[in-house]
Amino acid sequence: MQDSKIWLSSPHMGGTELEFINEAFDSNWVAPLGPNVNGFEIDLERYLNKDVFVGALSSGTAAIHLGLVILGVKAGDEVICQSFTFSASANPILYQGATPIFVDSESNTWNMCPIALEEAIVDRISKGKKPKAIIAVHLYGMPFNADAILAVTNKYEIPVIEDSAEALGSSFKGQKCGTFGTIGVLSFNGNKIITTSGGGALVANTKEIKDKAVFFATQSRDNAPHYQHSEIGYNYRMSNICAGIGRGQMQVLDSHVNLRRDMNQFYLDYFKNIEGVTVFTEPNLEYFSNHWLSAIIVNPEKLNGKTREDLRLALEHANIESRPLWKPMHLQPVFEKYPYYGGKVAEKLFEFGLCLPSGSNTTVQNKERINKVFNTFFK
Repeated sequence: MQDSKIWLSSPHMGGTELEFINEAFDSNWVAPLGPNVNGFEIDLERYLNKDVFVGALSSGTAAIHLGLVILGVKAGDEVICQSFTFSASANPILYQGATPIFVDSESNTWNMCPIALEEAIVDRISKGKKPKAIIAVHLYGMPFNADAILAVTNKYEIPVIEDSAEALGSSFKGQKCGTFGTIGVLSFNGNKIITTSGGGALVANTKEIKDKAVFFATQSRDNAPHYQHSEIGYNYRMSNICAGIGRGQMQVLDSHVNLRRDMNQFYLDYFKNIEGVTVFTEPNLEYFSNHWLSAIIVNPEKLNGKTREDLRLALEHANIESRPLWKPMHLQPVFEKYPYYGGKVAEKLFEFGLCLPSGSNTTVQNKERINKVFNTFFK
């Protein structure tokens, strides 16, 4: 009989979620508004510990899309986006009929390279197309170099949409991820640090932006006794039921972050004496990652030709999920025709990188099974 599946990152309930859900049912608040939605937004604002305003939405993708709408991105505009990311970072650019301009990563954070970013901006301006916005990502929970990225974006006065879908609980120089950009983005998908089953949030640096996001997210209904619409709207608001799950999850967020960081340390301890495997972790103490996913780089030249795909298949054979790192957007069939700036950092990460089981609910027995595969594969 095969052992049960060890997932890369599965939902982890804290125990109080049902209290908020039952309260919503008892009071008949099952619509995309209600006390849980308001309460969840307040919980997030307090946690982010900065003067920000949060709007709870149906997904992180919806937050990116609304961010582009609010920043005035229209058909024919250009938006710079980190290439090494999940497609949800880039897809909303095409929703608006705009053109994505992809930028390579830097090797220490795996996030947007500030040098390649400035190169892209200067070149696009020289072509008569100043980018309308920049989407920068905190990948796998690792903060991007906010000092360097914001220095560039401020220099050219281009607003930043900060994709923190994977980085709730992470920080750079003590400031929480999600609070650096003009607009921040959070995700509560089932595989994230905390979940609302599906859902996301837009983090705004002004109340006006938050109010505009909520307006668009509720079908842009004008203030009238009848249904009147002067602008295109979207059905992007979070339900009171999902927000109830989120309120319960907020109570265990810090615990989940610590457990994910423990998983990263588990891999650091295992691989510290194995030449040819590098564990992705913070470059210095200015960075604090939630380590949403722990990842490694596998060097076949130092492992007698063994590759990250060989390791992935060995784990799969033991019913343990692992996954190659994100395939860069500029290599994706749907995006390959668009401009790209930078070198080969993102491409090399995809070629040699592997995400390992990282869940906050990973048990001691799970770790023993993972160790067993490693011992056979590497020794």
